[in-house]
Amino acid sequence: MIQGGNGERDSFSSKFGVIAAAAGSAIGLGNIWRFPYVAGENGGGAFLLIYLIFIAAIGIPVMMSEFVIGRSAQLNPVGAFKKIAPGTKWHLIGLLGVVSAFIILAFYTVVAGWTLEYLLQSVKWAILSGKLGFSEMSNEALREFFTNHYEGFIAGIWRPVIWFVVMMAFTGYIVISGVKNGIEKYSKILMPVLFVLLIVLVIRSVTLEGARKGLIFLFKPDFSTIREAPMKIVIEALGQAFFSLSIGMGTLITYGSYIRKKENLASTAINVALADTFIAVVAGLAIFPAVFAFGINPGEGPELVYITLPVIFQNMAGGMLWAFMFFLLLCFAAITSTISVLEVIVAYFSEQLNMTRKRAALMAMISVGFLGILCTVSPDIFGIFNASPDLMLPLGGFFIVVFIGWILARDKTRKELSSEGTHTTGYFPLFNFLVKFVAPLAIALLFALGVYSRMIALFPSLG
Repeated sequence: MIQGGNGERDSFSSKFGVIAAAAGSAIGLGNIWRFPYVAGENGGGAFLLIYLIFIAAIGIPVMMSEFVIGRSAQLNPVGAFKKIAPGTKWHLIGLLGVVSAFIILAFYTVVAGWTLEYLLQSVKWAILSGKLGFSEMSNEALREFFTNHYEGFIAGIWRPVIWFVVMMAFTGYIVISGVKNGIEKYSKILMPVLFVLLIVLVIRSVTLEGARKGLIFLFKPDFSTIREAPMKIVIEALGQAFFSLSIGMGTLITYGSYIRKKENLASTAINVALADTFIAVVAGLAIFPAVFAFGINPGEGPELVYITLPVIFQNMAGGMLWAFMFFLLLCFAAITSTISVLEVIVAYFSEQLNMTRKRAALMAMISVGFLGILCTVSPDIFGIFNASPDLMLPLGGFFIVVFIGWILARDKTRKELSSEGTHTTGYFPLFNFLVKFVAPLAIALLFALGVYSRMIALFPSLG
Protein backbone atom coordinates (compact mmCIF):
# COMPACT_ATOMS: atom_id res chain seq x y z
CA MET A 1 0.00 0.00 0.00
CA ILE A 2 1.14 3.56 -0.73
CA GLN A 3 1.65 5.60 2.40
CA GLY A 4 0.27 9.11 2.72
CA GLY A 5 -0.16 11.69 5.41
CA ASN A 6 -2.98 9.60 6.84
CA GLY A 7 -1.11 6.32 7.23
CA GLU A 8 -1.81 3.22 5.16
CA ARG A 9 -3.65 4.01 1.96
CA ASP A 10 -7.32 3.06 1.87
CA SER A 11 -9.00 1.24 -1.02
CA PHE A 12 -12.39 0.00 -2.20
CA SER A 13 -13.31 -3.40 -0.73
CA SER A 14 -15.43 -4.89 -3.53
CA LYS A 15 -16.26 -4.63 -7.24
CA PHE A 16 -19.76 -3.39 -6.40
CA GLY A 17 -18.20 -0.76 -4.15
CA VAL A 18 -15.95 0.41 -7.01
CA ILE A 19 -18.85 0.66 -9.45
CA ALA A 20 -21.19 2.28 -6.89
CA ALA A 21 -18.59 4.91 -5.96
CA ALA A 22 -17.43 5.63 -9.52
CA ALA A 23 -21.00 5.62 -10.82
CA GLY A 24 -21.97 7.86 -7.91
CA SER A 25 -19.26 10.27 -8.99
CA ALA A 26 -20.60 10.24 -12.55
CA ILE A 27 -24.29 10.18 -11.65
CA GLY A 28 -25.27 13.47 -10.13
CA LEU A 29 -26.80 16.83 -10.90
CA GLY A 30 -25.14 16.57 -14.30
CA ASN A 31 -27.61 13.81 -15.15
CA ILE A 32 -30.75 14.98 -13.41
CA TRP A 33 -30.43 18.79 -13.35
CA ARG A 34 -28.09 19.63 -16.25
CA PHE A 35 -28.76 16.90 -18.85
CA PRO A 36 -32.53 17.47 -19.21
CA TYR A 37 -32.30 21.22 -19.70
CA VAL A 38 -29.24 21.03 -22.00
CA ALA A 39 -30.97 18.33 -24.05
CA GLY A 40 -34.16 20.40 -24.02
CA GLU A 41 -32.32 23.47 -25.32
CA ASN A 42 -30.61 21.45 -28.08
CA GLY A 43 -33.37 19.43 -29.69
CA GLY A 44 -33.81 16.39 -27.46
CA GLY A 45 -33.20 13.23 -29.51
CA ALA A 46 -30.61 14.81 -31.83
CA PHE A 47 -28.58 15.95 -28.82
CA LEU A 48 -28.97 12.55 -27.15
CA LEU A 49 -27.61 10.76 -30.22
CA ILE A 50 -24.48 12.95 -30.38
CA TYR A 51 -24.06 12.62 -26.62
CA LEU A 52 -24.14 8.80 -26.82
CA ILE A 53 -21.52 8.82 -29.61
CA PHE A 54 -19.22 10.94 -27.45
CA ILE A 55 -19.75 8.68 -24.43
CA ALA A 56 -18.72 5.58 -26.43
CA ALA A 57 -15.91 7.00 -28.60
CA ILE A 58 -14.37 9.47 -26.14
CA GLY A 59 -15.86 9.12 -22.66
CA ILE A 60 -15.07 5.46 -22.04
CA PRO A 61 -11.48 5.62 -23.43
CA VAL A 62 -10.75 8.71 -21.30
CA MET A 63 -12.23 7.01 -18.23
CA MET A 64 -10.14 3.89 -18.80
CA SER A 65 -7.07 6.09 -19.25
CA GLU A 66 -7.71 7.81 -15.93
CA PHE A 67 -8.15 4.45 -14.21
CA VAL A 68 -4.86 3.23 -15.70
CA ILE A 69 -2.96 6.29 -14.45
CA GLY A 70 -4.51 6.16 -10.99
CA ARG A 71 -4.16 2.44 -10.32
CA SER A 72 -0.65 2.15 -11.75
CA ALA A 73 0.60 4.91 -9.42
CA GLN A 74 -1.85 4.53 -6.51
CA LEU A 75 -1.63 8.25 -5.91
CA ASN A 76 -3.59 11.47 -6.40
CA PRO A 77 -3.53 13.10 -9.90
CA VAL A 78 -0.43 15.21 -9.27
CA GLY A 79 1.48 12.46 -7.48
CA ALA A 80 0.44 9.89 -10.08
CA PHE A 81 2.00 11.81 -12.98
CA LYS A 82 5.11 12.55 -10.92
CA LYS A 83 5.53 8.85 -10.22
CA ILE A 84 4.95 7.40 -13.69
CA ALA A 85 6.47 10.33 -15.64
CA PRO A 86 9.28 11.58 -13.34
CA GLY A 87 11.34 14.57 -14.35
CA THR A 88 8.66 15.88 -16.73
CA LYS A 89 5.95 18.55 -16.59
CA TRP A 90 3.08 16.05 -16.92
CA HIS A 91 2.19 16.55 -13.27
CA LEU A 92 0.79 19.94 -14.35
CA ILE A 93 -2.08 18.02 -15.96
CA GLY A 94 -2.81 16.49 -12.59
CA LEU A 95 -2.65 19.98 -11.10
CA LEU A 96 -5.14 21.19 -13.73
CA GLY A 97 -7.46 18.44 -12.53
CA VAL A 98 -7.14 19.58 -8.92
CA VAL A 99 -7.82 23.21 -9.90
CA SER A 100 -10.83 22.05 -11.93
CA ALA A 101 -12.06 20.17 -8.88
CA PHE A 102 -11.88 23.35 -6.78
CA ILE A 103 -13.87 25.38 -9.32
CA ILE A 104 -16.45 22.70 -10.10
CA LEU A 105 -17.02 21.74 -6.47
CA ALA A 106 -17.57 25.40 -5.54
CA PHE A 107 -20.46 26.04 -7.95
CA TYR A 108 -21.72 22.43 -7.83
CA THR A 109 -22.13 22.48 -4.06
CA VAL A 110 -24.03 25.76 -4.36
CA VAL A 111 -26.53 24.08 -6.69
CA ALA A 112 -26.51 20.99 -4.47
CA GLY A 113 -27.52 23.25 -1.58
CA TRP A 114 -30.53 24.38 -3.61
CA THR A 115 -31.82 20.79 -3.48
CA LEU A 116 -31.94 21.01 0.32
CA GLU A 117 -33.89 24.27 0.11
CA TYR A 118 -36.43 22.71 -2.23
CA LEU A 119 -36.59 19.50 -0.21
CA LEU A 120 -37.60 21.56 2.82
CA GLN A 121 -39.93 23.80 0.81
CA SER A 122 -41.72 20.80 -0.74
CA VAL A 123 -42.70 19.70 2.76
CA LYS A 124 -43.76 23.24 3.68
CA TRP A 125 -45.80 23.63 0.48
CA ALA A 126 -47.49 20.26 1.08
CA ILE A 127 -48.56 21.37 4.58
CA LEU A 128 -49.66 24.85 3.49
CA SER A 129 -51.00 24.03 0.01
CA GLY A 130 -54.57 24.70 1.07
CA LYS A 131 -53.69 27.97 2.76
CA LEU A 132 -51.58 29.04 -0.21
CA GLY A 133 -54.45 28.21 -2.54
CA PHE A 134 -52.44 26.11 -4.98
CA SER A 135 -55.51 24.14 -6.09
CA GLU A 136 -57.28 27.33 -7.21
CA MET A 137 -54.28 28.77 -9.05
CA SER A 138 -53.88 28.63 -12.83
CA ASN A 139 -50.63 27.31 -14.28
CA GLU A 140 -49.61 30.91 -14.99
CA ALA A 141 -50.20 31.89 -11.37
CA LEU A 142 -48.34 28.79 -10.14
CA ARG A 143 -45.44 29.60 -12.42
CA GLU A 144 -45.34 33.16 -11.11
CA PHE A 145 -45.33 31.86 -7.53
CA PHE A 146 -42.46 29.40 -8.10
CA THR A 147 -40.54 31.89 -10.23
CA ASN A 148 -40.73 34.47 -7.45
CA HIS A 149 -39.55 31.89 -4.94
CA TYR A 150 -36.66 30.74 -7.14
CA GLU A 151 -35.49 34.25 -8.01
CA GLY A 152 -35.91 35.46 -4.45
CA PHE A 153 -33.99 32.49 -3.11
CA ILE A 154 -30.96 32.68 -5.45
CA ALA A 155 -30.85 36.48 -5.14
CA GLY A 156 -30.61 36.16 -1.39
CA ILE A 157 -27.46 35.55 0.57
CA TRP A 158 -28.07 33.83 3.88
CA ARG A 159 -30.25 30.89 2.86
CA PRO A 160 -28.10 29.88 -0.15
CA VAL A 161 -24.97 30.22 1.98
CA ILE A 162 -26.46 28.19 4.84
CA TRP A 163 -27.54 25.36 2.53
CA PHE A 164 -24.13 25.45 0.83
CA VAL A 165 -22.42 25.08 4.21
CA VAL A 166 -24.74 22.23 5.24
CA MET A 167 -24.10 20.33 1.99
CA MET A 168 -20.35 20.92 2.26
CA ALA A 169 -20.32 19.75 5.89
CA PHE A 170 -22.16 16.53 5.07
CA THR A 171 -19.86 15.91 2.11
CA GLY A 172 -16.83 16.51 4.31
CA TYR A 173 -18.13 14.12 6.97
CA ILE A 174 -18.38 11.29 4.44
CA VAL A 175 -14.93 12.00 2.97
CA ILE A 176 -13.27 12.24 6.38
CA SER A 177 -14.71 8.80 7.18
CA GLY A 178 -12.41 7.34 4.50
CA VAL A 179 -12.64 5.52 1.19
CA LYS A 180 -14.05 2.22 2.45
CA ASN A 181 -16.04 3.42 5.47
CA GLY A 182 -17.13 6.72 3.96
CA ILE A 183 -17.25 7.01 0.17
CA GLU A 184 -17.88 3.33 -0.59
CA LYS A 185 -20.27 2.76 2.31
CA TYR A 186 -22.53 5.70 1.53
CA SER A 187 -22.37 5.19 -2.25
CA LYS A 188 -23.60 1.60 -1.83
CA ILE A 189 -26.61 2.97 0.10
CA LEU A 190 -27.37 6.11 -1.88
CA MET A 191 -27.09 4.72 -5.41
CA PRO A 192 -29.78 1.99 -5.09
CA VAL A 193 -32.13 4.44 -3.35
CA LEU A 194 -31.51 7.01 -6.09
CA PHE A 195 -32.34 4.42 -8.73
CA VAL A 196 -35.60 3.36 -7.06
CA LEU A 197 -36.76 6.97 -6.61
CA LEU A 198 -36.04 7.75 -10.25
CA ILE A 199 -37.93 4.70 -11.54
CA VAL A 200 -40.99 5.61 -9.45
CA LEU A 201 -40.93 9.13 -10.92
CA VAL A 202 -40.58 7.75 -14.45
CA ILE A 203 -43.62 5.49 -14.02
CA ARG A 204 -45.68 8.47 -12.88
CA SER A 205 -44.42 10.72 -15.68
CA VAL A 206 -44.95 8.35 -18.62
CA THR A 207 -48.49 7.50 -17.47
CA LEU A 208 -49.62 11.14 -17.74
CA GLU A 209 -51.99 12.01 -20.57
CA GLY A 210 -49.99 13.54 -23.41
CA ALA A 211 -46.69 12.05 -22.23
CA ARG A 212 -46.09 10.43 -25.64
CA LYS A 213 -44.92 13.74 -27.09
CA GLY A 214 -42.12 13.85 -24.53
CA LEU A 215 -41.00 10.35 -25.48
CA ILE A 216 -40.92 11.33 -29.16
CA PHE A 217 -38.93 14.48 -28.32
CA LEU A 218 -36.34 12.46 -26.40
CA PHE A 219 -35.99 9.41 -28.63
CA LYS A 220 -36.81 10.61 -32.16
CA PRO A 221 -33.92 12.78 -33.39
CA ASP A 222 -34.91 15.94 -35.24
CA PHE A 223 -31.81 16.60 -37.32
CA SER A 224 -33.07 20.03 -38.35
CA THR A 225 -32.02 21.20 -34.89
CA ILE A 226 -28.45 20.14 -35.68
CA ARG A 227 -28.47 22.09 -38.94
CA GLU A 228 -29.64 25.21 -37.13
CA ALA A 229 -26.78 25.31 -34.60
CA PRO A 230 -24.39 22.39 -35.22
CA MET A 231 -21.37 23.68 -33.31
CA LYS A 232 -23.38 24.66 -30.24
CA ILE A 233 -25.02 21.25 -30.00
CA VAL A 234 -21.81 19.30 -30.60
CA ILE A 235 -19.75 21.35 -28.14
CA GLU A 236 -22.40 21.17 -25.43
CA ALA A 237 -22.81 17.42 -25.98
CA LEU A 238 -19.06 16.91 -25.49
CA GLY A 239 -19.02 19.17 -22.43
CA GLN A 240 -22.00 17.33 -20.98
CA ALA A 241 -20.32 13.95 -21.58
CA PHE A 242 -17.19 15.07 -19.70
CA PHE A 243 -19.15 16.77 -16.92
CA SER A 244 -21.53 13.85 -16.49
CA LEU A 245 -18.83 11.15 -16.44
CA SER A 246 -16.59 13.21 -14.11
CA ILE A 247 -13.67 12.83 -16.51
CA GLY A 248 -10.87 15.29 -17.15
CA MET A 249 -10.58 16.61 -13.59
CA GLY A 250 -8.72 13.81 -11.82
CA THR A 251 -11.70 12.29 -10.01
CA LEU A 252 -11.32 8.94 -11.75
CA ILE A 253 -7.53 9.03 -11.44
CA THR A 254 -8.10 9.37 -7.71
CA TYR A 255 -10.77 6.66 -7.62
CA GLY A 256 -8.63 4.48 -9.89
CA SER A 257 -5.88 4.67 -7.30
CA TYR A 258 -8.23 2.97 -4.82
CA ILE A 259 -9.17 0.09 -7.18
CA ARG A 260 -7.57 -3.22 -6.29
CA LYS A 261 -5.26 -4.83 -8.84
CA LYS A 262 -7.57 -7.78 -9.49
CA GLU A 263 -10.47 -5.62 -10.75
CA ASN A 264 -11.08 -5.34 -14.51
CA LEU A 265 -10.68 -1.66 -15.43
CA ALA A 266 -12.35 -1.97 -18.84
CA SER A 267 -15.51 -3.60 -17.52
CA THR A 268 -15.58 -1.13 -14.62
CA ALA A 269 -15.39 1.83 -17.03
CA ILE A 270 -18.07 0.39 -19.29
CA ASN A 271 -20.37 -0.39 -16.35
CA VAL A 272 -19.96 3.13 -14.97
CA ALA A 273 -20.58 4.72 -18.39
CA LEU A 274 -23.66 2.54 -18.94
CA ALA A 275 -25.03 3.37 -15.50
CA ASP A 276 -24.37 7.07 -15.98
CA THR A 277 -25.96 7.17 -19.45
CA PHE A 278 -28.91 5.09 -18.28
CA ILE A 279 -29.62 7.47 -15.42
CA ALA A 280 -29.34 10.51 -17.72
CA VAL A 281 -31.83 8.98 -20.16
CA VAL A 282 -34.14 7.85 -17.36
CA ALA A 283 -33.99 11.38 -15.90
CA GLY A 284 -35.15 12.57 -19.32
CA LEU A 285 -37.96 10.02 -19.12
CA ALA A 286 -38.97 11.40 -15.73
CA ILE A 287 -39.01 15.01 -16.93
CA PHE A 288 -39.87 15.37 -20.65
CA PRO A 289 -43.14 13.37 -20.71
CA ALA A 290 -44.40 15.49 -17.83
CA VAL A 291 -43.18 18.70 -19.49
CA PHE A 292 -45.01 17.89 -22.74
CA ALA A 293 -48.08 16.58 -20.93
CA PHE A 294 -48.60 20.06 -19.51
CA GLY A 295 -47.62 21.93 -22.67
CA ILE A 296 -44.41 23.47 -21.32
CA ASN A 297 -41.35 24.39 -23.39
CA PRO A 298 -38.60 21.75 -22.79
CA GLY A 299 -35.86 24.33 -23.38
CA GLU A 300 -36.58 26.19 -20.16
CA GLY A 301 -32.89 26.18 -19.18
CA PRO A 302 -31.56 25.69 -15.63
CA GLU A 303 -34.94 26.80 -14.23
CA LEU A 304 -36.56 23.65 -15.67
CA VAL A 305 -36.07 21.77 -12.40
CA TYR A 306 -36.72 24.59 -9.94
CA ILE A 307 -39.63 26.42 -11.57
CA THR A 308 -41.23 24.26 -14.25
CA LEU A 309 -41.31 20.95 -12.41
CA PRO A 310 -42.94 22.34 -9.23
CA VAL A 311 -45.72 23.69 -11.47
CA ILE A 312 -46.10 20.24 -13.02
CA PHE A 313 -46.12 18.51 -9.64
CA GLN A 314 -48.98 20.77 -8.51
CA ASN A 315 -51.02 19.47 -11.44
CA MET A 316 -50.61 15.87 -10.28
CA ALA A 317 -52.53 14.05 -7.60
CA GLY A 318 -50.31 14.08 -4.51
CA GLY A 319 -48.12 16.65 -6.24
CA MET A 320 -45.99 17.68 -3.28
CA LEU A 321 -45.25 14.03 -2.48
CA TRP A 322 -43.80 13.71 -5.98
CA ALA A 323 -41.95 16.98 -5.48
CA PHE A 324 -40.46 15.73 -2.22
CA MET A 325 -39.33 12.48 -3.86
CA PHE A 326 -37.81 14.35 -6.79
CA PHE A 327 -35.80 16.78 -4.67
CA LEU A 328 -34.72 13.95 -2.37
CA LEU A 329 -33.46 12.22 -5.51
CA LEU A 330 -31.60 15.38 -6.54
CA CYS A 331 -30.10 15.65 -3.06
CA PHE A 332 -28.79 12.06 -3.13
CA ALA A 333 -27.43 12.51 -6.65
CA ALA A 334 -25.65 15.70 -5.62
CA ILE A 335 -24.00 14.11 -2.58
CA THR A 336 -22.59 11.12 -4.49
CA SER A 337 -20.83 13.58 -6.79
CA THR A 338 -19.67 16.18 -4.27
CA ILE A 339 -17.87 13.51 -2.24
CA SER A 340 -15.96 12.34 -5.32
CA VAL A 341 -14.83 15.84 -6.28
CA LEU A 342 -13.85 16.71 -2.71
CA GLU A 343 -11.85 13.47 -2.57
CA VAL A 344 -9.63 14.73 -5.42
CA ILE A 345 -8.61 17.74 -3.35
CA VAL A 346 -8.29 15.78 -0.11
CA ALA A 347 -6.07 13.13 -1.73
CA TYR A 348 -3.86 15.90 -3.14
CA PHE A 349 -3.53 17.71 0.21
CA SER A 350 -3.00 14.46 2.10
CA GLU A 351 -0.35 12.92 -0.14
CA GLN A 352 1.44 15.92 -1.63
CA LEU A 353 1.39 18.13 1.47
CA ASN A 354 1.68 15.23 3.95
CA MET A 355 -1.49 16.07 5.91
CA THR A 356 -3.71 13.77 7.90
CA ARG A 357 -6.95 12.94 6.12
CA LYS A 358 -9.01 14.95 8.59
CA ARG A 359 -6.82 18.03 8.30
CA ALA A 360 -6.72 17.72 4.50
CA ALA A 361 -10.52 17.52 4.36
CA LEU A 362 -10.95 20.54 6.62
CA MET A 363 -8.47 22.57 4.56
CA ALA A 364 -10.25 21.56 1.35
CA MET A 365 -13.67 22.43 2.77
CA ILE A 366 -12.49 25.87 3.90
CA SER A 367 -10.83 26.59 0.54
CA VAL A 368 -13.84 25.47 -1.50
CA GLY A 369 -16.13 27.19 0.98
CA PHE A 370 -14.56 30.55 0.19
CA LEU A 371 -15.09 30.04 -3.56
CA GLY A 372 -18.59 28.70 -3.03
CA ILE A 373 -19.66 31.72 -1.01
CA LEU A 374 -18.36 33.94 -3.83
CA CYS A 375 -20.58 31.94 -6.20
CA THR A 376 -23.64 32.44 -4.01
CA VAL A 377 -23.22 36.22 -3.79
CA SER A 378 -22.10 36.87 -7.38
CA PRO A 379 -24.16 35.60 -10.33
CA ASP A 380 -21.25 36.53 -12.63
CA ILE A 381 -18.79 34.31 -10.75
CA PHE A 382 -21.37 31.53 -10.62
CA GLY A 383 -21.87 31.82 -14.39
CA ILE A 384 -18.12 31.66 -15.06
CA PHE A 385 -17.68 28.65 -12.78
CA ASN A 386 -20.74 26.90 -14.26
CA ALA A 387 -19.38 27.34 -17.80
CA SER A 388 -15.85 26.20 -16.90
CA PRO A 389 -16.42 22.40 -17.27
CA ASP A 390 -17.17 22.78 -21.00
CA LEU A 391 -13.56 23.90 -21.55
CA MET A 392 -11.47 22.76 -18.57
CA LEU A 393 -12.59 19.13 -18.55
CA PRO A 394 -12.04 18.46 -22.28
CA LEU A 395 -8.62 20.14 -21.96
CA GLY A 396 -7.70 17.79 -19.10
CA GLY A 397 -9.13 14.82 -21.01
CA PHE A 398 -7.10 15.74 -24.10
CA PHE A 399 -3.77 15.60 -22.26
CA ILE A 400 -4.76 12.42 -20.42
CA VAL A 401 -5.41 10.49 -23.65
CA VAL A 402 -2.29 11.99 -25.27
CA PHE A 403 -0.29 10.74 -22.29
CA ILE A 404 -1.75 7.24 -22.48
CA GLY A 405 -1.66 7.07 -26.27
CA TRP A 406 1.75 8.59 -26.95
CA ILE A 407 3.83 8.83 -23.75
CA LEU A 408 3.18 5.87 -21.47
CA ALA A 409 4.62 2.62 -22.82
CA ARG A 410 1.97 0.41 -24.44
CA ASP A 411 3.14 -2.58 -22.41
CA LYS A 412 2.50 -0.70 -19.16
CA THR A 413 -0.99 0.31 -20.28
CA ARG A 414 -1.82 -3.22 -21.43
CA LYS A 415 -0.45 -4.68 -18.20
CA GLU A 416 -2.67 -2.40 -16.12
CA LEU A 417 -5.75 -3.04 -18.24
CA SER A 418 -5.21 -6.80 -18.03
CA SER A 419 -4.70 -6.61 -14.25
CA GLU A 420 -1.22 -8.08 -14.80
CA GLY A 421 -2.48 -10.83 -17.08
CA THR A 422 -5.64 -11.71 -15.16
CA HIS A 423 -8.05 -10.38 -17.79
CA THR A 424 -8.04 -10.56 -21.59
CA THR A 425 -7.40 -7.39 -23.58
CA GLY A 426 -8.63 -8.28 -27.06
CA TYR A 427 -10.11 -4.78 -27.23
CA PHE A 428 -6.67 -3.18 -26.76
CA PRO A 429 -6.01 -2.33 -30.47
CA LEU A 430 -9.33 -0.46 -30.62
CA PHE A 431 -8.65 1.27 -27.30
CA ASN A 432 -5.16 2.24 -28.45
CA PHE A 433 -6.53 3.64 -31.74
CA LEU A 434 -9.16 5.68 -29.90
CA VAL A 435 -6.74 7.20 -27.37
CA LYS A 436 -4.00 7.87 -29.95
CA PHE A 437 -6.07 9.35 -32.73
CA VAL A 438 -9.84 9.61 -32.36
CA ALA A 439 -10.19 11.05 -28.85
CA PRO A 440 -7.36 13.63 -28.95
CA LEU A 441 -8.24 14.88 -32.43
CA ALA A 442 -11.96 15.14 -31.64
CA ILE A 443 -11.35 16.83 -28.29
CA ALA A 444 -8.80 19.26 -29.75
CA LEU A 445 -11.08 20.26 -32.62
CA LEU A 446 -14.13 20.73 -30.44
CA PHE A 447 -12.11 22.55 -27.78
CA ALA A 448 -10.83 25.00 -30.41
CA LEU A 449 -14.34 25.52 -31.75
CA GLY A 450 -15.62 26.03 -28.21
CA VAL A 451 -13.02 28.71 -27.51
CA TYR A 452 -13.80 30.36 -30.85
CA SER A 453 -17.55 30.38 -30.22
CA ARG A 454 -17.03 31.98 -26.80
CA MET A 455 -14.73 34.61 -28.29
CA ILE A 456 -17.38 35.41 -30.88
CA ALA A 457 -19.98 35.71 -28.12
CA LEU A 458 -17.74 38.16 -26.24
CA PHE A 459 -16.46 40.03 -29.30
CA PRO A 460 -19.04 39.78 -32.13
CA SER A 461 -16.80 41.83 -34.45
CA LEU A 462 -14.40 38.84 -34.68
CA GLY A 463 -17.05 36.87 -36.58
